[in-house]
Amino acid sequence: MNGSGEATVPWSAFVRAAERRLAQAGVASPAAEARWLVERVSGHEGASYAAGLDEPATVGGVRRLEQLLDRRVAGEPLQYVLGCWAFRSLDLYVDRRVLIPRPETEVVVEHALGELDRIGAARAPGERGLVVDLGTGSGAIALSVAVERERVEVWGTDRSPGAVAVARANLAGIGRAATRVRIVEGSWFDPLPVELRGHLDVIVSNPPYVAADEQLPPEVVAWEPRTALVAGPRGTEALEVIVDTAADWVRPDGALVLELAPHQARTIARRAGAAGWRDVRVEPDLAGRDRVLVARRPR
Repeated sequence: MNGSGEATVPWSAFVRAAERRLAQAGVASPAAEARWLVERVSGHEGASYAAGLDEPATVGGVRRLEQLLDRRVAGEPLQYVLGCWAFRSLDLYVDRRVLIPRPETEVVVEHALGELDRIGAARAPGERGLVVDLGTGSGAIALSVAVERERVEVWGTDRSPGAVAVARANLAGIGRAATRVRIVEGSWFDPLPVELRGHLDVIVSNPPYVAADEQLPPEVVAWEPRTALVAGPRGTEALEVIVDTAADWVRPDGALVLELAPHQARTIARRAGAAGWRDVRVEPDLAGRDRVLVARRPR
């Protein structure tokens, strides 16, 4: 793509050129990605996009588009190239310090909210629920819960300083709901105040659940943080730790909601039952695959 003469060339020409370059690089959806990239650099997004295509491209915008295209053609995931990605009602900042938010995790949030509502039905007026998101990463789960439910306080923990920084950056963008969220650095329950023990309504997590020898798409292996993906030799190590220890932190009739891989569902469900959780069930993701473990602490 040539950036000369961009003062009089409309954005529509650069959309077509970007689409051709992405297609030549083997990108699966070149038309959609070209639009997202041009939206980002031109400032014409959503409803204003079509009308904005007739406007002259700016020198700075074209230069920025070239930079983003170079990164995408080199194999960097689109979400990192754009610097943000939609998750439920949020537009989250993301970079290589955190996993890219995925649709499967949106289903996890839905079940966490369902359990929170169930418990909240018996709560005294004005009393807030308590939710902890373990391994919060970008903050996708924690911030979604806080934004979508007003009567709740949310804690997000993560052992990665980089992930904590990203989550806090996203926290700054959710408005008044941010006053009800705390993002803290540490492994699983370690950074939580001891007074929360036994009082949490819901513990929710999308922990690492990939085995060390498991094959992943090259784009994932090359760009996303391995520590947020790989749990250990079996892939169930993080899930086991949470299932075995979470009951000490949850109130009677409180809930545990975990994302896992379909082939792990039966094993982890049995472990939850053996650890004393009741009403253990596994719910499907949007593709119908076993994806979310939901369990409750006995009354």
